[in-house]
Amino acid sequence: MTERPRVSVVVPAYNEGTAILSVLDRLFESVRLTCEVLVVVDSADDTTVPVAEEYARKEPRLRCLVNTYGRGPANAIRFGIDAATAPVVVVTMADGCDDARQIDELVRLVERGVAVAAASRYMPGGQQVGGPVLKGTLSRLAGRSLRTFAHVGTRDATNSFKAYATEFVRQVGIDSRDGFEIGIELTAKAKRLRLPVAEIPTIWLDRQAGVSNFKIAQWVPSYLRWYRFAFGPPLTVDQVRHRGTASPPEQREGAQES
Repeated sequence: MTERPRVSVVVPAYNEGTAILSVLDRLFESVRLTCEVLVVVDSADDTTVPVAEEYARKEPRLRCLVNTYGRGPANAIRFGIDAATAPVVVVTMADGCDDARQIDELVRLVERGVAVAAASRYMPGGQQVGGPVLKGTLSRLAGRSLRTFAHVGTRDATNSFKAYATEFVRQVGIDSRDGFEIGIELTAKAKRLRLPVAEIPTIWLDRQAGVSNFKIAQWVPSYLRWYRFAFGPPLTVDQVRHRGTASPPEQREGAQES
């Protein structure tokens, strides 16, 4: 790659094996902007690795990275964003549920000045097809209430499919260490900094192959932490970083162990 990409697409993956092929095909067919795609796994023996490395032999825009920050999707996303070389980073899942054709539009919103551009299932024109009913209900309630009462700028704060200004993420840091709560964390931080957040409608389709790694009971407390954080007066970047790391002792201990 001779020119700096306009977008780094971070794809956390866990034992996807050959299922990652269709996702990579759609990404490279759909993204028209100059890009790099970073598939991030937790270990070198992940079944995604040989498939992604073989794909990268014919597609130089793809890199397969082994996360060294600790296991789990949050750490994989953190690692991928830190490795990104583009001024805009998009997080999308390895399960094929997200519409890769919308990545360019999300990137252009960030290039126009928003800190976070969200693909929203819950705004007019958006839809969620399939998936666990409880998970969808909680996500919808959280998104609608955050937009109505905290004015976060999107009806779908919990969706992981978002674009971010890379500089913004590196300024505020990522404190999540568990699941996929980075989407709501960075949305809440942008709101407390009074930075603009925008959204476009998306249609989310439940994965057609494999098993979801979403652990709703385990990760809900982390989502609630950032839900509460979204409410409050404006903060500076230093204050956001301090408030974000001021987690309960048991959470700090878990982060240190990971």
